[in-house]
Amino acid sequence: MYDLNDLNDDSEDTEHTPAQRAAAATRSTWVSVAVNLGLTVLQIAAGIFSKSQGLIADGVHSLSDLVADFVVLLASHHSKKDADIDHPYGHQRYETAASLVLGLLLLAVGAGMLWSAASKLEAPETIAQVHVLALWVAGGALMAKELLFRYMLAVAKRVKSSMLVANAWHARSDAASSLVVGIGIIGNLAGYPLLDPIAALIVGFMVARMGWGFAWDALHDLMDRAVDEAEVEAIRQTLQATTGVLGVHDLHTRKMGDMVVADAHIEVDATLSVEAGHEIAVMARQRVLQRHRVLNLMTHIDPWRRPDGDHTAA
Repeated sequence: MYDLNDLNDDSEDTEHTPAQRAAAATRSTWVSVAVNLGLTVLQIAAGIFSKSQGLIADGVHSLSDLVADFVVLLASHHSKKDADIDHPYGHQRYETAASLVLGLLLLAVGAGMLWSAASKLEAPETIAQVHVLALWVAGGALMAKELLFRYMLAVAKRVKSSMLVANAWHARSDAASSLVVGIGIIGNLAGYPLLDPIAALIVGFMVARMGWGFAWDALHDLMDRAVDEAEVEAIRQTLQATTGVLGVHDLHTRKMGDMVVADAHIEVDATLSVEAGHEIAVMARQRVLQRHRVLNLMTHIDPWRRPDGDHTAA
């Protein structure tokens, strides 16, 4: 599974503005809307006609993707708004909230699939013979979802958007589920009718597990989880390399959507004037904002090697 932390491999991100990232999210999501709309209608209609529970479950999953796409579009629209009085750091956490909603949606859809499949397995006599049309539709859906996943993940990695990564993997979950459903349909056609609801059961578990992962990560980000150590160290090195900065301690970070909010104590020569120390702090902040995906950096000036009692030892 693609790791959201892979977005942090390059700690410097000066190529894309928030507006560009939002535009990329909108474009890729509208592509997903078109694909999911077509698949939802095709899979559910074909599933009802061919009497395949697995294909119907896959269609419902595509429907959840369609709902998720509109959640992403809404979040993308709000996250690119400028900072205001009520939101002085901007609206980037709309992306995190959207990832949480996507995760909960996947979790709910997965639980529903598990319940439906378990009910069928408890009454195997109710399982009908599947028509071969279901296999062709499942194969087509698999190809469409895999291509959509690769397209959306490429966009997400290019603009470094965890929200788009979540939505891309939502598409991949449908590709994986279509594969499982196809195997179940083949088993049903070969004379093993239980394989169709078993496929639906496996799909439900996959979807629920992925939903839990996305929701859990988003929840931690909303609780001000720090970025990874590599990115913290990169920010520290940028501060340390600023002319006049003799030391850095108490560097703390927290995620703000795909951006970072940070604060740090920087040490300067104790004999400098307040104005000179301020200029060093301004220069250090500008360097960090230019070289890293940091939305805002709050700096505090300390005299070099003179403990002031307002921080813990580095």
